[in-house]
Amino acid sequence: MGVPGNMEFFIDPSRCIGCQACVQACSECDTHKGHAMIHLEYIDRSLSTQTAPVVCMHCDIPTCAEVCPADAIKRTADGVVQSARKPRCIACSNCVMACPFGVPKMQVEMELMMKCDMCYDRTSAGLKPMCATVCPSQALFFGTREELAELRPRSRPANTFHFGNQTITTKVNMLVPKGGGAASVNVIDAFDEEPVGMSISIDPLLAGMYVEDQRNAS
Repeated sequence: MGVPGNMEFFIDPSRCIGCQACVQACSECDTHKGHAMIHLEYIDRSLSTQTAPVVCMHCDIPTCAEVCPADAIKRTADGVVQSARKPRCIACSNCVMACPFGVPKMQVEMELMMKCDMCYDRTSAGLKPMCATVCPSQALFFGTREELAELRPRSRPANTFHFGNQTITTKVNMLVPKGGGAASVNVIDAFDEEPVGMSISIDPLLAGMYVEDQRNAS
């Protein structure tokens, strides 16, 4: 069996509340040996507490597999990129350095690269990934596009990403605002975008808190 063709993984970073439920659930998965394969990253820790979940994007042409000299990383017929196979992995960390999304992590104590495999033992049996089952804000969602369209009418899924001259398409979708934008995400250009939303600063002398609407700031 494989992952049903109509079931897809969607990430909505704007909904992440940093609760760590996904990290805990992932670490409890039997196939992960107690290690969480999902990362919870801070967007800009010096300015905000906003976090975003990072899972393997399961690229259609996975760079991690292309640079592996031992052919230890395999992509299944249904598009899921697996963790490195222990008998083949030589712990060279080529995959760690090559992944544009920063996903693979080398488990030094085991001399093995481990990463999110979309809970393949569960999704191939018709179940949801562990992280998506516990996310209280649905920043991680596993289901059909029809279900997503009904739940998120103001968002659209994107699975094409540009890193300079490199274009990558993925099995996992990132949710972005609907309308008025390109059909893909330019990751490099996004670094220079002005923040949208509320900026909070604290004056230590007055013990006051000032809130500025970034959308109206000039």
